Amino acid sequence: MTGADRLRDAVQREGRAALVVLTSVQGSTPREAGAWMVVRPSGGFHGTIGGGALEWEALRRAREMLALGGARRTTFSHSLGPDLGQCCGGRVSGSIEIFDAERGAELNALTAAAEAPTQVLLFGAGHVGRALAMALAPLPFQTRWIDTREDAFPGALPGNATPILTSAPEAEIPGAPSGSLIVVATHSHALDYAVAAAALAEKRFAYVGLIGSATKRARFESRMRAHGLDAPDIASLVCPIGIPGLRGKLPAVIAASVAAQLLGVKVG
Repeated sequence: MTGADRLRDAVQREGRAALVVLTSVQGSTPREAGAWMVVRPSGGFHGTIGGGALEWEALRRAREMLALGGARRTTFSHSLGPDLGQCCGGRVSGSIEIFDAERGAELNALTAAAEAPTQVLLFGAGHVGRALAMALAPLPFQTRWIDTREDAFPGALPGNATPILTSAPEAEIPGAPSGSLIVVATHSHALDYAVAAAALAEKRFAYVGLIGSATKRARFESRMRAHGLDAPDIASLVCPIGIPGLRGKLPAVIAASVAAQLLGVKVG
């Protein structure tokens, strides 16, 4: 369950709950910005902002706010070493906010935002494309799966995948939401190039990955420079795709590596 789901459940069961969120971090810290914790009036909690003195101080303040009523929101900022005696050398800032049934609309908005999946445009329904679509199936992604071949898609599709049969896959790029993740793994180098170049030219996607070797990347980079793409955009191309150092040519291995990489982009 997401933090929003936990918060909604706590409010439904106990009438109110506190949401603790790290809003910013600097230097060495146990958790990243966005880390959350839901605290119930009964004393239970879900999630973590890193443990140690930081978490226990946040728990204390959240429980106090739940018990006393009054303020619905407060903020905190700590240098972990000097203020809390933790060995991490960083600084964290965060908020503690009380939610109850009267804030149902805000709870609905939080839940909707938390549940909105990240869009993945997966170009290619070959062996790697199929393996990747399956690897993404249980993850918080919505996959728009694109190919030119009518018989390329399997008979049974993952629930979060929408097959798109088109003769011009690169035409899918302009309509993709900003921040989408683009994975290019078609059966054609010419098509790979057209899609990857179109995606990089948009300058608005969180990830543009291209299946292939370092040699393929070098050839594509040369063509992209000749066609006027900006150097920073070309440099942002991920090719080869997947987690560096995780080797293997089996489609399932490639898919696992790429899925992990996409998750890293999503939460990074």
